[in-house]
Amino acid sequence: MRYSKLFGKTIKEAPKDEVAANAKLLLRGGFIDKLMAGSYTLLHLGRRVEQKIEQIIREEMNTTGAQEVLMPLLHPKEIWNETGRWDSAREVMYQFKKNDKEYALSFTHEEIVMDLVRKHISSYKDLPVKIYHFSTKFRDEKRVKSGILRGREFLMKDLYSVHVSEEDMTKYYQEVIEAYKRIFKRMELDAILTQAAGGVFTKGSTHEFQVIVDSGEDEIVYCPGGDFSANAEVSSVKEGKQCDLGHGPLKKAKAIEVGNIFPLGTYYSEKMKALFTDHSGQKKPAWFASYGIGLTRAVGAIVEVHHDDKGIVWPESVAPYSVHLIEIRNPKSEIRNSADEVYARLQKEGIEVLYDDREDISAGEKFADADLIGIPIRLVVSEKTQDKIEWKKRNEQKTQLLSVDAIVKRF
Repeated sequence: MRYSKLFGKTIKEAPKDEVAANAKLLLRGGFIDKLMAGSYTLLHLGRRVEQKIEQIIREEMNTTGAQEVLMPLLHPKEIWNETGRWDSAREVMYQFKKNDKEYALSFTHEEIVMDLVRKHISSYKDLPVKIYHFSTKFRDEKRVKSGILRGREFLMKDLYSVHVSEEDMTKYYQEVIEAYKRIFKRMELDAILTQAAGGVFTKGSTHEFQVIVDSGEDEIVYCPGGDFSANAEVSSVKEGKQCDLGHGPLKKAKAIEVGNIFPLGTYYSEKMKALFTDHSGQKKPAWFASYGIGLTRAVGAIVEVHHDDKGIVWPESVAPYSVHLIEIRNPKSEIRNSADEVYARLQKEGIEVLYDDREDISAGEKFADADLIGIPIRLVVSEKTQDKIEWKKRNEQKTQLLSVDAIVKRF
């Protein structure tokens, strides 16, 4: 991608009403655009990051045997009435009336999955079912001060599993926990499995994945030894209590929730008559669980964790491009041809490149934009580098002069 052709350039200052680091840096870097509070456009760079995250999640979901689907976002009132959530979840749902019928915009899909199950499942032989999708969610969020961490419209992956027994559900629940751990590790997020309450999803206890960061809106009480973590809002365990396994006192910290999982039991299947015939011919309600990861929230969380005073420092696995190529030239220079050749070679080798080919822009401005955008590797072609290319990692100060062949080999 030539930067001169990129739709969505860097800007010097973020809107004054944005206070979160993720919002400021993503807006300034040309990753997102703000339509209104809680509603953002993913521009080209932001969409590429989100797609990298989506692919990581897709790969790990597939390893659990889950199948990808795509479910509707517009839901009739009747289906939400079957579980009572048309009223109980009214505060977070966007509900409206059209042509004498009432609808809601999806904030989750438990009821839709149960409707699918009762249509397509009849026997224990049809279970378990494990389906997931990536889709937009709508929630009437009252607090929208954290950029894309907390929006009224956002992208989310939700996985749903349906089982013949609690034992089978619990077994898969643990598989998903391990898959989530791999997902967040690949994103370079140190996510802690945390006990929490289910809210409008379930009355029982659930689990969240929390990333410790000073800007987080949640608070957790956790053991640094890794054997305990609970959301401070719902836990009777207090900071300072000695860890049961001898790791010392528990600590309290700010954190960002990046994922959640809910063991829902048979509540939804009983309410919606999602029954199956067991080995003995008896009708039984299916066991149900749901598992979510916010895609746009993950983008914001990564920025909150991975940035410095110059801009974003993207992990390689989710960076919009692998290389930020910069040409530095003067009016008498023929370096453009050399930079174009490097760009063409890298593309031919399948290396993702953002090429800053802008004219009449100073070297200082190009370097500042590269730091702000945060692509892992910066390459500079200039008169100074002669037949070599300057290689620099975003999170390091040192530079190296390498041939284009050596650079290709590194990738």
